[in-house]
Amino acid sequence: MSKTSDSLSQLALRKFKKNFWGVLSFCLIVIIGFMSLLAYVIAPDNSQNANQMHLSIHSERPGFEVQMLSIPSEIENNQNFASKLLFGTQSSDIEIPISEYTIEKNTIYYTEYASDGLIGADKSININVFPNNDYKSYIQNKTFLFGTDKYGRDLLSRVLVGSRISFSIGFIAVFISLVIGIFFGSIAGYYGGKIDAFIMWIINVTWSIPTLLLVIAITLALGKGFWQVFIAVGLTMWVEVARVVRGQIISAKEMQYVTAARALGFNDYRIITKHILPNIMAPIIVISAANFAAAILIESGLSFLGIGAQPPMASWGAMIKDHYNYIILGKPYLALIPGVCIMVLVMAFMLIGNALRDALDVKS
Repeated sequence: MSKTSDSLSQLALRKFKKNFWGVLSFCLIVIIGFMSLLAYVIAPDNSQNANQMHLSIHSERPGFEVQMLSIPSEIENNQNFASKLLFGTQSSDIEIPISEYTIEKNTIYYTEYASDGLIGADKSININVFPNNDYKSYIQNKTFLFGTDKYGRDLLSRVLVGSRISFSIGFIAVFISLVIGIFFGSIAGYYGGKIDAFIMWIINVTWSIPTLLLVIAITLALGKGFWQVFIAVGLTMWVEVARVVRGQIISAKEMQYVTAARALGFNDYRIITKHILPNIMAPIIVISAANFAAAILIESGLSFLGIGAQPPMASWGAMIKDHYNYIILGKPYLALIPGVCIMVLVMAFMLIGNALRDALDVKS
């Protein structure tokens, strides 16, 4: 049995490797996953939620450059590395975009940056506020590769940090849907009768309600927030898993290995978990990939409607909501960049789902 299982696994892996789009999608998902995990390390703006605002440079084009004066704070930051990696840097330093500066004696005279041909305010600061009077390391040219949003935040940093929301919603929502769906689907398919009829009634009632409407209702009941959206999306996606598991178990419970397990006196729990479920994992894996993509779209839709991840948390859907009117104002990239990110990630999961379906198809 072990050799057969290994050979089938190796055959499926070889078939998957031959699928160009499946391999490409897998590599893309891995890359985006690492980028989301290391978002605060990669992002130019590593503040919490990449929320460093500079209103004087709002809605600037991709590749925009400006001199940035950082005024250090006297408040000590005792964050450890793990906290910075997961939640960003808790910095109280003040960043000021400037157009020019001069040094006279112990004073820095600078002109604040002003867009649209306006003249910025002239201000000054004592050089003693900088450690060891080293002001040069606190004045640097800063490039915004994706430009800035309407609040003057670095769009690239917001996109990187926002990828965490999409990956998190996918994993947690799919996990919740698998736990609930496999449980109810297994009971309905294995026992049948009135239990099956009752569970199918619940599934059909849940299925008849529009997904987005049901998610909105659950979100409003649980309250707006990060974790509430995860739970709400997971609670609406279990019906698809349950229907697939039920159908597979109805077919599998009549197989000879299940009859043999019953003859050996194994209890129902062991037969379902140790014998049936391992043999029907292929369709469950495929539907999980599709549900991952659906969860990302649902979360983006909720954020666009304002009941998903709440500000200042970065979310691709919320970024589109904030900037969709810029499409007709000559700056469409502010909405198109997060939109393309959603499209690419969803497409990758759909393609890898198709590749897994072909690779795990024993009939072919």
